[in-house]
Amino acid sequence: MNGWDPRRHPLTPQGRSGLWAGFVPGVRPGALYKYHLHCRYGGYGVQKADPFAFYSETPPRTASIVWDLNHRWQDESWMAGRQKANALDAPWAVYEVHLGSWKRKPEEGRRSLTYREMGDELIPHVKAMGFTHVEFLPVMEHPFYGSWGYQTVGYFAPTSRYGTPEDFMRLVDSLHQAGIGVILDWVPSHFPTDDYGLGFFDGTHLYEHADPRQGFHPDWSSYIFNYDRKEVASFLLSSAHFWLDRYHADALRVDAVASMLYLDYSRKEGEWIPNRFGGRENLAATRFLRRLNETVYASFPGVQMIAEESTAWPMVSRPTTMGGLGFGFKWDMGWMHDSLSYFSRNPVHRKHHHNTLTFRMLYAFLENFILPLSHDEVTHGKGSLLAKMPGDAWQKFANLRLLLAYLYAQPGKKLLFMGSEFGQGREWLHEESLDWHLLSDPRHEGVRSLVADLNRIYRNEAALHSVDLRPEGFEWVDCHDAHESTLSFLRKSAAGDEVILAALNFTPVPRFGRRVGVPRQGFWKELINSDAREYGGSGQGNQGGVHAEPIPSHGRPFSVRLTLPPLGAVILKGP
Repeated sequence: MNGWDPRRHPLTPQGRSGLWAGFVPGVRPGALYKYHLHCRYGGYGVQKADPFAFYSETPPRTASIVWDLNHRWQDESWMAGRQKANALDAPWAVYEVHLGSWKRKPEEGRRSLTYREMGDELIPHVKAMGFTHVEFLPVMEHPFYGSWGYQTVGYFAPTSRYGTPEDFMRLVDSLHQAGIGVILDWVPSHFPTDDYGLGFFDGTHLYEHADPRQGFHPDWSSYIFNYDRKEVASFLLSSAHFWLDRYHADALRVDAVASMLYLDYSRKEGEWIPNRFGGRENLAATRFLRRLNETVYASFPGVQMIAEESTAWPMVSRPTTMGGLGFGFKWDMGWMHDSLSYFSRNPVHRKHHHNTLTFRMLYAFLENFILPLSHDEVTHGKGSLLAKMPGDAWQKFANLRLLLAYLYAQPGKKLLFMGSEFGQGREWLHEESLDWHLLSDPRHEGVRSLVADLNRIYRNEAALHSVDLRPEGFEWVDCHDAHESTLSFLRKSAAGDEVILAALNFTPVPRFGRRVGVPRQGFWKELINSDAREYGGSGQGNQGGVHAEPIPSHGRPFSVRLTLPPLGAVILKGP
């Protein structure tokens, strides 16, 4: 707009507020701009992107773009009813998506889909699969594509890699009109060191701590926000509210909360500064997180806040009035790691690690948990979920189907990273599309069909979701059969009128005539058999269901005789 002449349009300080302002006539949407900062002391000069910009040039270009956020929203019906869809007793089956690699166009140099193209292709897939929500890895502008968005510079700008802000609004709008909730990953824990970003903004450590023991993150080589500064807290609060307000997001998944809570996170002795009480807790970060959640829930009562928190910090998803952090949900990282560790073992050794499966129920209801099988577990040499499974090809697919059935039978909300719903064979690569061609293979199509059916019964059966955050919704039948590596448990609805039985066999040896105690007499209908032929299994099961007999077992007055298929799970609904 002025030939990039830093002398043409100077800004002036507004009293002692710390704010600078100026008037530039004739500026129109689409104009490129940056701030040129020249510091009084030391001669430091730099060009910075606008931290509050709504739109930015596509990286590696770095200018901010003047833009109006105009979109005629048509999701009134969803917004009016989303409080019910996002409630704690609602089914949450989340499909986690990386926009740049979900699907690509090989005929155009394998480029990523745009926001508009994603709407045309993603929504039919999510609807067909029965997921309730889509979670996008960070869409906020980021300089390094390989960070997947977790190195954010544009806290108010969706990345321009896939289109304009209106294009992203249209994607969210279309998802809502299809009855699908939208979760956005959001990163208030750290930010990159790129010269044009927030770091050393005005020649001082404005956004970050000056002392690297507090202000630099060794894991990600990035800066850490100074939450003690009210202006910094205000900046982040404004960003969170912005995505919920202007982009109609239904939830924010807050990344790397553990790194915010602990001053010694990933640091050795002497590399961190204790709090004023001599402890390792980051008091400023906990104050910020509580204020964040309080203000969000007060302003947007229909949304949820989700913590990716990997430690035993207490009451992450409990109200601040109780001393909690105030999140609505917390990822159960322990379940994820324990489950994948167990499933990676040869079945002959699983009997020695049975407690890995049962341990979760000692803490399962201390938080409002989401059970994630997320992007972090299928990249950087970890292999896909399918590749983690032991055995030959048949056993790998059977183990994967068993893992997925186990996920959906467990108490807690569900999250599955893209590609896992059809058994992606190789690990996720952010530069490449998912291997959609695998769906022509009946084994992969079988996995996809199973996940669609699991989502269907999860949504339709209140016993599987309405009380999955409280202990009265779960009851062990038999958790002690380590020798033969089987589990059985009941899931119950809020009123107790609906009961689901899940029985799982973690070995390739079928268990015939297995007697399992149940609370009611009558016909128990088989809703899911992960070994069904249509899923790629051997077809061993219970021929659609079994009748309970008045034979006591497992402390219950009735019991059923089940066939537990090899490396299989059966889910039955009681009368």
